[in-house]
Amino acid sequence: MSDSKLREDMCFWAASLFDRGLTGGASGNISVRTPDGGLLVTPTGVSLGRLDPAALSRFDAQGQHIDGPAPTKEMPLHSAFYETRTNAGAVVHLHSTHSVALSMLPETDPEDAVPPLTAYAVMRVGKVALLPFFVPGDPAMADALRGLGGRRSAVLLANHGPVVASKDLEAAVFAMEELEETAKLALLLRGTGAQPLRGDQIAQVVDKFKLDRD
Repeated sequence: MSDSKLREDMCFWAASLFDRGLTGGASGNISVRTPDGGLLVTPTGVSLGRLDPAALSRFDAQGQHIDGPAPTKEMPLHSAFYETRTNAGAVVHLHSTHSVALSMLPETDPEDAVPPLTAYAVMRVGKVALLPFFVPGDPAMADALRGLGGRRSAVLLANHGPVVASKDLEAAVFAMEELEETAKLALLLRGTGAQPLRGDQIAQVVDKFKLDRD
């Protein structure tokens, strides 16, 4: 995919996420792998609803900022995902309401923070790790992600928001949408006795679609 097409796609999907209320103000950030091994990254302090394709931050394959405005302060977090998930082609980080709310509940399982309520949650998101609270932009957040050893394609940052990595931008957006909808379901169903998928049902989905879920 050409540089110009990647830029247009980033702005399209960013605006779509913003317009649907999945992140507000100047919150949230996106990065996409370029054909030469570098990255296109959303700039700091700019709303995802008002990105300019010509004004994105660009990094080379060595991780050096080579063009465009200053990148998001969460760049260390993005870099850690690309380092540990070598097949990742895009990373999306939002402050979506239901995912943030789920990250604050004391009963949320740090090893499996978003319950497997539907087959699509298993297929598109998998197990989600809950990382502890860090001040936004703290490099220690990236270290915590590296500590997962690439075993998770999605995490919740406590009191902050979800982060998803996937093979390309569209897949990352779809996974983020599924994560947020599953978090919403989890909150709506609290105290109702509703049951997530059983282990054998999850295994059927994993087997059918040849997924990694430990």
